[in-house]
Amino acid sequence: MWYSGIDQHKAFCLITTYGADGPRVKQARVASTALALEQYFAQFPGPHQAVVESTGGWYWLADTLVALGVELILAHATGVKAIAAAKVKTDEVDSDTLALLLRADLIPRAHMIAAAQRGPRDLMRTRLRLVEKVVSASNSIDRLLEKFNLDDVAQLTDPLYQLQAQCHAAQIHLLEEQIQTVERALYPYLLPTSDVQRLLWVPGLGKVNAFTIYTEIDGIARFASAGQFFSYCRLVPGAKNSAGQTRHRSGSKAGSRYLKLAFSHAQIRAVQYYPEIRAFFKAKARKKAIRIARTLVALELARIVYHVLSTGEEFNGRFKDRPVVGSGRSGHAGQAHPPN
Repeated sequence: MWYSGIDQHKAFCLITTYGADGPRVKQARVASTALALEQYFAQFPGPHQAVVESTGGWYWLADTLVALGVELILAHATGVKAIAAAKVKTDEVDSDTLALLLRADLIPRAHMIAAAQRGPRDLMRTRLRLVEKVVSASNSIDRLLEKFNLDDVAQLTDPLYQLQAQCHAAQIHLLEEQIQTVERALYPYLLPTSDVQRLLWVPGLGKVNAFTIYTEIDGIARFASAGQFFSYCRLVPGAKNSAGQTRHRSGSKAGSRYLKLAFSHAQIRAVQYYPEIRAFFKAKARKKAIRIARTLVALELARIVYHVLSTGEEFNGRFKDRPVVGSGRSGHAGQAHPPN
């Protein structure tokens, strides 16, 4: 078995290779092209593992190495730094460290999304960025009106400020058209999927949230327990244990911010449209801070999602063991899904 650590850059890769034991076999600077990689790895016939940190440019590298018969492993960047912090940090040192950690089976692995799921997931993330731009443009109009204590753009008398407002409004119109185009493009890829259909029955999950959750999870089987799933969704605080004491830490950046957003939006809709969930939220809000009460609702929705996806069963129409009116599964009449 060969073990290679790859320090990846746009123009080149610094690759270090070790055998199953013994000293380093080779270290070389290789152009970031399929041909150059093929020439490098052809020097090492037989089983070969390679590792690269999970940065944004690994798609083409994974596709290239798969074609060459090399197994690529994604290293969790934060985890690697925690294990192998170095005073001197160079491309050579990083590549060598990755190769040695791989040979010792000490690489903290990051999830490698399935090739077929890359496009839908990345397009959903593009949609989120478009939505954020709509919000930014809307806020710019609000700040413009605030300068003159006005309620409507039509009340602006200065033509220069009218032009500013028109530019922001035009951006919003264009962005909203693009958002609709993105959503329509995703329907044939995601809507017929059985897991997406199951998610659509979960309170608060419209099509957009169901699409986001499905694409970001990329297979619920990769989470060994519900607790791991909740942690990845950023719905539970981190913990710091020392001297027999446990302190909870909120605001951790570990996990998926996209799942955090999806469940945050879902809990708002669930509280708004489902009386049983609203009652649960109000009961928690009387004893805890509002943000904690909202997180607890999101956590229960995530629990339902985990059960539905891990068992392949339909949502049973119950929230905290109580029938949910309007869920379409509880035996009560009502709206099957809140409006999207």
